[in-house]
Amino acid sequence: MKVQKILIVGSGAREHAICRKINESSLPKEIFCIASNMNPGIAELCSEIVVKNINDPGLIVEYAKQKDISLVIVGPENPLYAGVSDALWDAKIKVVGPKKNLAQIETSKAFTRELLAEYKIPGGPKYQTFNSMNGVSDFLNELGDAYVVKYDGLAGGKGVKVAGDHLHSHHEAVLYCQEILDKNGEFVIEEQFFGEEFSLMSFCDGRSLKHMPAIQDHKRAYENDTGPNTGGMGTYSDASHSLPFLIPKDIEEACSINKQTASALQNKFGEGYKGILYGGFMATENGVKLIEYNARFGDPEAMNALSILETDLIEVFNAITDGTLEKIDVRFQNKATVCKYGVPEGYPNAPVKGKKIDVSAVKESDRLFYASVDLVNNELIQAGSRAVAFVGIADSITEAEAIAEREISSVRGPLFHRADIGTDAVIQKRVKHMQRLR
Repeated sequence: MKVQKILIVGSGAREHAICRKINESSLPKEIFCIASNMNPGIAELCSEIVVKNINDPGLIVEYAKQKDISLVIVGPENPLYAGVSDALWDAKIKVVGPKKNLAQIETSKAFTRELLAEYKIPGGPKYQTFNSMNGVSDFLNELGDAYVVKYDGLAGGKGVKVAGDHLHSHHEAVLYCQEILDKNGEFVIEEQFFGEEFSLMSFCDGRSLKHMPAIQDHKRAYENDTGPNTGGMGTYSDASHSLPFLIPKDIEEACSINKQTASALQNKFGEGYKGILYGGFMATENGVKLIEYNARFGDPEAMNALSILETDLIEVFNAITDGTLEKIDVRFQNKATVCKYGVPEGYPNAPVKGKKIDVSAVKESDRLFYASVDLVNNELIQAGSRAVAFVGIADSITEAEAIAEREISSVRGPLFHRADIGTDAVIQKRVKHMQRLR
């Protein structure tokens, strides 16, 4: 059997998780990585890791040809926005990660809202898009105190401001809108949903979808969901593949919205979305609503889902690019997972950089994922964003949380993590919240 040469684009914990899972495959393979930092976890699993500009389509195509790569996995969103997938397909190299047009579901908030409206896909809010201040105050008055302002572009998870959380008056909302316009940006204002958020990611080959377990992410930096938004401080999933605060109908609705969106994209652009379709949903008293889409694996969600994936990931990826996903039985273990990120002190607004961290006390090192770290003189150095993540796996969320907490706490250095993620107290709070709303 021919050795398949696979290239990973990106070098965070998500890409470390993808790399590790590919490495577990029984199929003959050789792994390469184009990285933005020297991730030691990825370096260990690859034949070669090179630090280059991951957003340069020409450079990536050239490297892929040079190494005789037959499959590329694009980890982060920026290379998708830069057209890396388009350039690779043009060079007859298969890619997991949608082309630029299709990736607009993440790169443009307005595009997503308009797609849902055009194809009558449920789950959308009342919304308006703006490229000037005309009509902003009128629409805010119509929505009252329940509104969200979203920068229409990529902002690393930090472009969304919610009434009551980040914006405390229409005056503050207007100032934020003006700030976006001053940077030549556009924005969407939409009604605010109330409920509990969850992520539902689906493998997608353009026609067929295979869904992953539902996962809940925690965006706020500090315990009790306070502090600034981050890329995600941690996540958990349940052994049932649902979540304690969801009912079966919630999962069905989320799966259906993902399916309808994939079909709408195929219809609109005449070609299929090949990659990971990640819906960020909210369970509300009126059913499931779509908050936003991402055009790739979530980070941290990738660590939860891939840690319990039983099916060979290379087979899944090949089926995505070949359009044969419906023939594959995608299975996940019935286990609960809790992922906790250790992040630099001061993160996200003023993170310390260049400081040493020590992971030698971590017992289950195959559950530790490296993110924004560099290896300097054989020492792990923080590179300024989320540093390392640990995933606890057990029969219940309670047990998985205890493992994750013990292990992430054993990492030494100027780091902090959210001890409350996956705890019984936090989960019960969410269950009660949904019971009240329903």
